[in-house]
Amino acid sequence: MADGSLNPCRARVINHLAAVYPDADVRELADELLSVMRLDQTCTAAEPYADQWDESDVVLITYGDFLVDVEKTPLRCLHRFLQQHFSETVSIVHVLPFFPWSSDDGFAVIDYSRVNDALGDWDDIEDIAADYALMADLVINHCSSRSQWFDNFKQNKSPGNDFFICPSPQDDLSQVVRPRTSKLLREVQTAEGIKHVWCTFSHDQVDLNFSNPQVLIEMVRIIRLYLDRGVRVFRLDAVAFLWKEAGTSCLSRPQTHELVRLLRCLVEHAAPGALVITETNIPNRENLSYFGNGNEAHCIYNFSLPPLLVNAMITGSCRHLKTWMMSMPPAQPNTCYLNFIASHDGIGLRPAEGLLGKDELEVLLDTMQRFGGRISWRAQAGNRNQAYEINISLFDAMQGTVDGADQWQIERFICAHAIMLALEGIPALYLLGLVATPNDYRRLAHSNHNRHINRRQWRVAELEALLADPASNQRKVLDRMRALIGVRAKQPAFHPNATQFTLHLGDKVFGIWRQSQDRRQSIFAVNNITNQPQRISLSDLNLIDTDRWQNLLAGMPVDNIRGELVLAPYQSAWISNR
Repeated sequence: MADGSLNPCRARVINHLAAVYPDADVRELADELLSVMRLDQTCTAAEPYADQWDESDVVLITYGDFLVDVEKTPLRCLHRFLQQHFSETVSIVHVLPFFPWSSDDGFAVIDYSRVNDALGDWDDIEDIAADYALMADLVINHCSSRSQWFDNFKQNKSPGNDFFICPSPQDDLSQVVRPRTSKLLREVQTAEGIKHVWCTFSHDQVDLNFSNPQVLIEMVRIIRLYLDRGVRVFRLDAVAFLWKEAGTSCLSRPQTHELVRLLRCLVEHAAPGALVITETNIPNRENLSYFGNGNEAHCIYNFSLPPLLVNAMITGSCRHLKTWMMSMPPAQPNTCYLNFIASHDGIGLRPAEGLLGKDELEVLLDTMQRFGGRISWRAQAGNRNQAYEINISLFDAMQGTVDGADQWQIERFICAHAIMLALEGIPALYLLGLVATPNDYRRLAHSNHNRHINRRQWRVAELEALLADPASNQRKVLDRMRALIGVRAKQPAFHPNATQFTLHLGDKVFGIWRQSQDRRQSIFAVNNITNQPQRISLSDLNLIDTDRWQNLLAGMPVDNIRGELVLAPYQSAWISNR
């Protein structure tokens, strides 16, 4: 389809569009997209993409109203809190949906072009973007049923009258994969009579119809607006569900992957250095497919990590975590993993499919429920429901083992993060976790929404008082986490794309070897994941005689590389040759 005489950038856009819209005038559509992105006069062949990250990068995930203060807008409170406590710790700040919304804590967007008045305004967003690389959600699969687009749809007005998917209830939708238990189709009264609209997530979140190129144009217009407001990292929310086709699962369709490639192309040309991250909470193999051939997502969430790591910490066995790690391919050049344990959502269970057995999942679910967690479900064929995610604060998830709560909660929490921080990829930390936030039963009872158990809103004075108290869990955890991140940031072997191998040290000690890209630094990261001391023979690590080794976390040299390392319960060691 490409014309060799065309601008290389335009030719790429045309090729992507031709794969998605074979019957459209893709040259005209390409020109419109380039004009919207203001690339019509400047779009040339992009320079080869280079890594935009290193070992000092850490993502912080937070809601805009994480902090509440009657005297300041939440976004200003957040910015001040970040500057006070994390100015030297994190480089990327992910502010979860900060737009006007009607449900799902922001993920049912009413107006993509505005900041929610209850949070602040665009000036507040730009202030945060001036100090950190700002990550924002592109809620691309659906919008709110209270949006202007949907109002126009009901009135048969433009824009919006053809922005939504209206299948017949008689269509074969039996294979559609969904993360919820509500009915897929919502009956809506419109100016043209009753229609049934597609709602993957909830009846307030109406799926957008990307088979209509005008929907794509509007979404690209939103991307351009966000770039102008300082956004440099785009999280494509629920993107795996984007393309619908009766008789299929409607999950990760070829057109979906092509649209991700197209958006990456446009973003890279408009703002070299900007990133596209896909949020695809699906089984591991499908998740990995969003790297494409190094031409789709710059980063993908490592969704299998949270359930496997939590399972290892509560069972005292890293067998499944090791097996998974050994099967994971290194990220392709100029792509990387985004590692996390906690987020605003729960611990997803679909990414554990095929990795944990049915009995092991039952033990995990039972243990988390005993620690105060809740279970959210998804619909399956035959009117059956299956556990979809565990809703619990990570701090409370770490309060014990399968045998019950114990005295090792903080040590276990820190150990889990020491493992995550050492892995190949960029670490992403949930702000509520960094301040040891427990389960929020009050908010859960008020809303009856399971995810609210891990979405507490702190009052500024209350949290600051706890952080000022050396005896509080909040202060203890934050101090230790900042120290851990500070050590990590100085180690080239922890570059997101540095070499990684899984060590075989039994099931009670999880270990990996990392080597810097220039091969000058090696780090053996070993972690006792049990509540009993564990001994490691340093000979098993094959430390080189001619190097000087030290335990970075203990701040001590390793004098005898043929000796033994004794790890206290949940203790970690980063043994480095520099």
